[in-house]
Amino acid sequence: MTEELEQTTLIPQGPSDKEKKYDRQLRLWAASGQAALESANLLLINSGAGTVGIETLKNLVLPGIGKFTIADGAVVQDVDLGVNFFLDESCLGKSRAQCCTELLLELNPEVDGVWNSAVTDATSLQELLNAPETFTMIMYSHPLQPGMLEAIEAYGRQHRTPLIAIHSVGFYSYFRITLPGTFPTVDTHPDQTATTDLRLLSPWPELSEFANEMTKDIDNLDHHDHGHIPMVVILLYYLDIWKKEHGGAYPTSYGEKTEFRQLISKATRRDNPEGGEENFDEAFAAVMQHVTLQPVPSSLKQVFDYEHTDEQDSKSSFWIIAEALKQFYAENERLPVAGGLPDMKAQSSVYIQLQNIYKDKARQDVNDVLSRVRKISGGENIGLEEVELFCKNARFVKLINNTGEAPPSMEQIIERELSNDEIAAIAGPEMPTSLIPIYLALSVPSHASAASADEIVTAVCQKAPALEGNERLTQVAQELARAAGGELHNISAVTGGMVAQEVIKIITNQYVPIDNTCVFDGIESRCQVLRL
Repeated sequence: MTEELEQTTLIPQGPSDKEKKYDRQLRLWAASGQAALESANLLLINSGAGTVGIETLKNLVLPGIGKFTIADGAVVQDVDLGVNFFLDESCLGKSRAQCCTELLLELNPEVDGVWNSAVTDATSLQELLNAPETFTMIMYSHPLQPGMLEAIEAYGRQHRTPLIAIHSVGFYSYFRITLPGTFPTVDTHPDQTATTDLRLLSPWPELSEFANEMTKDIDNLDHHDHGHIPMVVILLYYLDIWKKEHGGAYPTSYGEKTEFRQLISKATRRDNPEGGEENFDEAFAAVMQHVTLQPVPSSLKQVFDYEHTDEQDSKSSFWIIAEALKQFYAENERLPVAGGLPDMKAQSSVYIQLQNIYKDKARQDVNDVLSRVRKISGGENIGLEEVELFCKNARFVKLINNTGEAPPSMEQIIERELSNDEIAAIAGPEMPTSLIPIYLALSVPSHASAASADEIVTAVCQKAPALEGNERLTQVAQELARAAGGELHNISAVTGGMVAQEVIKIITNQYVPIDNTCVFDGIESRCQVLRL
């Protein structure tokens, strides 16, 4: 009697509906970023015309923000219909917060949204902020009622919550990000070409042995093998020759590298019947970029030298790994090998061998750093993946909103910007002038009412006398007086898109958010980042 074995047919599983829906953004910030986005809870304190805040939320609802709350005590009036895409005549007389929330939720049923129409002053806002619910981030649009800003900033300090102020009037806008203490970012998504570090001037034994084995009889190789020596091996071989002829020194200056390139060029076989030697051309082209010692970038040096004023900050996994990496660098005088290898002409089997040599060295370095992490108090539970990501991106780690370095005073900023404007006037129209008059004009209360252009200029010059007679300030004041506190939907839509982009960077802790104010000029269609 025979038994028939059951055969299980494996059915290929395609992407889920959710993966299809969010395909493009998953490519940008991966599943970890999407999970962070879906767990976020945002509060928008909407005031003034209220369009720019809603446009920001639109760009967060579409990619799937977890939950949002709109706090807005206004009711919909005729003036709202011309500037807010999410309102129509059926909304007149109703809560603006409710109408916008209901229409925003139609964009993405997976998002939760609530409204609060009772927030009309600092007291009612404080009641909302005192509720048990905590917010991942607070966005607020100007102008605010008296006392509201103080309540928002107090909440941000207490709960270490990022804050974003947004202001849009006429053709001008700005947004300002206030982050809780230091804000380090590891996953900055640098350009792929910038991450390649071949370590040609500091090869480890396994790499040197591999290169020596491939080139021990290089002059007698047939054309096929000679034309498939990997670019890395070619460079290592001729660097050894250079060192022997130059007292053990590597080519470091531009002139020396130019001479070294000629050494590679002369070694290229011109009679190769396979149509030239692309591998030697790759080696020739790689000299300037890859034949160099990689210094510690200023951004990472800033991390290494940072002196903590906040004990809570210093105990985070970022700072523990940074301390371990600093120890690693002090001992080895180099950063961990990233492990990446660019595409190059080589036989597949040889390329895979070389690739594995780099990957193995990267793993060794990661394990070295991990062992140091585990010896630091608080590092016992830090995982391998987090250390691996840090080591891979070490040269591109960014520290935003460094509280250890005081920003320049407004007087210093204005003096610097006006000096740049003088240079721009000499250089010509291709060098744009500063947008700081826009920020200052939007920051004084005179623009929110029916103030004249002269009143706006006077208010700004009281705070910044150096701008007296500034032509751009006069133009800005005229536009703000014309707008009388109103928003233009297209300008608010553009600004909302920029703000949403920064919100996603902060929530996912990927890419590099701006530091700390971005001013937008809708007339010239350009923006400027200012650290104020």
